[in-house]
Amino acid sequence: MANAVDTSPDAAGAPRTALNLAWGIAATIVSVLWTALLAPIAAFEAAMGWHRAVTEISRVWARAIIALCGVRVEIDGMENLSGVGSFILVANHKSFFDIFALAAYCPGEPRFVAKRELLKIPFVGYAMQNSGHVIIHRQSGGKEIRKAVQIIRRGYNLTVFAEGHRFNDNQVHEFSDGAAWLAILAKLPAVPVAISGSGAFMPRGAKVVNPGGTMRIAFGKPIPTAEMKSSDRTELTHRLEEQVRMMYLTEV
Repeated sequence: MANAVDTSPDAAGAPRTALNLAWGIAATIVSVLWTALLAPIAAFEAAMGWHRAVTEISRVWARAIIALCGVRVEIDGMENLSGVGSFILVANHKSFFDIFALAAYCPGEPRFVAKRELLKIPFVGYAMQNSGHVIIHRQSGGKEIRKAVQIIRRGYNLTVFAEGHRFNDNQVHEFSDGAAWLAILAKLPAVPVAISGSGAFMPRGAKVVNPGGTMRIAFGKPIPTAEMKSSDRTELTHRLEEQVRMMYLTEV
C-alpha cells in the first residue's frame, strides 16, 4: 500500500554542483572517520555497562554528522512525549539520517531495532548489542520479539522502522505488524513518527551524502497499549500507519 499523494523520487537536498559534490565527499569521509574514532569508546562503555554514557556519545556522534552535512532538523510534536515515560517509536524510513536525527534529538534513552548484519561492523556491532539496542533476525519471529521485550522493559525508548527498510520514492509504505506486537507485549505506548525529507541527503544505495537542506520529524500522540492483546496488533498497525501518512510531508 503506498501513499498516492506524490510518486516522484526524493528531491536533492541542494543543487549537485561541483562544490556540493566535493562537500558531500568530504563530509562522507569525515563522518566515517568520526565513527571509527568514537565506536571503540562506545564499545568500551558498553562493555563496562555504562549505557547512559553510550547514549551520550551516540548523541555527540549523530549531532556532529548532521552539522557536518549541513542538515537542518525540524521537530514537531515533541510535546506529545512529555511525561510519557518509556515508549515505542514507530516510523517510516528514508535514509541513514533518520537514525542520526532520532539518536541526536529523541528524549530519554533512544535505542533502535537493527539488522543483524550491523554486528559485523567492528566496535559498532558490539556497542549496539551490549547497550540495549534490539538486534532481530528477520526469520526468528516470536522468540526474538520476546527477547526484545525483556530489553526494552529496562527503560529504553525503542525506534522501529515499520516499513522494514529504506525507500526512495517519497511515499509511506505498508507497515509490518512487528512494532505493534512489540508495543503490546511490552505494554508501552506506541508513538507514530513521520520522517520527511531525509531521503534527499542519502537515500538507499547512495555512497556519498548530498549535503544541505532540511528534514522534518513529526511525533504523533502516543497510543496506549496496556489494555490490548496480541490479536489487536493488526488494528494497531493500521492506526500507526494512518497517523504517519497524515503527518508525512512530500515536500519539506
